[in-house]
Amino acid sequence: MSYFTYKESRLSAENIDLADIVKSIGTPFYCYSLSSLQDKYKALSSSYTNDNLLICYSIKANSNQSIIKCFSDLGSGADVVSIGELKRALKANIPNKKIVFSGVGKTTEEINYALEKDILMFNVESLDELKHLSVLAKNQGIKAPTAIRINPNIAAGGNAKISTGKTEDKFGISWEDAIDIYNIADSLEGIEIKGIDIHIGSQINDLDPFSKSFECILDIIKELESRNFNIDIIDIGGGIGIDYKDEGKNLNIDEYFELVQEKLGDLGKTIIIEPGRYLTAESGVLVTEIIYVKKESNKNFVIVDAGMNDFIRPTLYGAEHKILPVIENTRSNSLEPYDIVGPICETGDLFFKNLALDNPKKGDLLALLSVGAYGSVLSSNYNSRPTISEVLVKDHQSELIRDKIEIDEIVKRDKIPDWL
Repeated sequence: MSYFTYKESRLSAENIDLADIVKSIGTPFYCYSLSSLQDKYKALSSSYTNDNLLICYSIKANSNQSIIKCFSDLGSGADVVSIGELKRALKANIPNKKIVFSGVGKTTEEINYALEKDILMFNVESLDELKHLSVLAKNQGIKAPTAIRINPNIAAGGNAKISTGKTEDKFGISWEDAIDIYNIADSLEGIEIKGIDIHIGSQINDLDPFSKSFECILDIIKELESRNFNIDIIDIGGGIGIDYKDEGKNLNIDEYFELVQEKLGDLGKTIIIEPGRYLTAESGVLVTEIIYVKKESNKNFVIVDAGMNDFIRPTLYGAEHKILPVIENTRSNSLEPYDIVGPICETGDLFFKNLALDNPKKGDLLALLSVGAYGSVLSSNYNSRPTISEVLVKDHQSELIRDKIEIDEIVKRDKIPDWL
């Protein structure tokens, strides 16, 4: 179900006219549908009938605390990859015992803070990290609850930059070394072995890579248990894709959980899943205004006020997002192709090539769809541009949930030494 629909030729977020939001805060801005977030979570949680599932929202997809709190209120945990994300999760009322800490580069400060907050588990990604975690936990007189992240050498994900389960990727420990690493972990004073972790990539719309990864960790679990290791938790990561292009290629969630049940459900373990994109992507739109229309002999351009600093996925991943006019145009019924580009001084500042538009004009509004994941979190102040506002909508209500960072504030952050 889409929560962004036309009502009398005007694009609405639930029951709020997006053009009305423009009147109050200007453009560009992100707008999220609370109902979309809630319904996606409920659909996910109700698709697995076994009661041993823990959903840990992957905060890196969208770290706005209103988004996190939405999921916290529904019973979610959190998957974090930095002290900043951990602090956001705790502030948004995620219980500490529902938080897992992932990532290849956890610092001393981050590990100590997470130990003090008594989180559920650390997903350890290297032998060096394992030993460091042991020392820090021992210094605090505790044991760190630990899972080893396994790299199964399985290619998956919508782009090479978001594949995380191949041997050449930086993530996890090779499946071939798993038993040796668990033996080392068992010998370390500051480590309590709690589980096993796997995450093979993002934007996966095929069950086969999941099936292979589950079989890989199932074999490792069986071998570990034959050696009297007690594995309580199986963290199967995230990676569930969405259908950005409306091509009918969404992963079937019921079939996904049937696979989880078939491979892992009868082991009597807690199963953690770490969805991010699946929960948030379709909840958001980016609203932008046309500032110029440029027609050349062999190419037409629409130049908008949002740039790759606001939304970098098309530039970074070659991602394609549907773009719709906020107010449907009936001027001429004559469609022509336009490249939708931003103001950044980079040729790669491109949102869409050859989008068919009907006589676009300066001041028209466009909406990029399915930008709720990896949108605002990847933004920057490149070209000294401000970070844009974010709005949350629920039925007829809308609220600003992140202020725009103004230019003067960005400039003030610079310090010029007295001796310069």
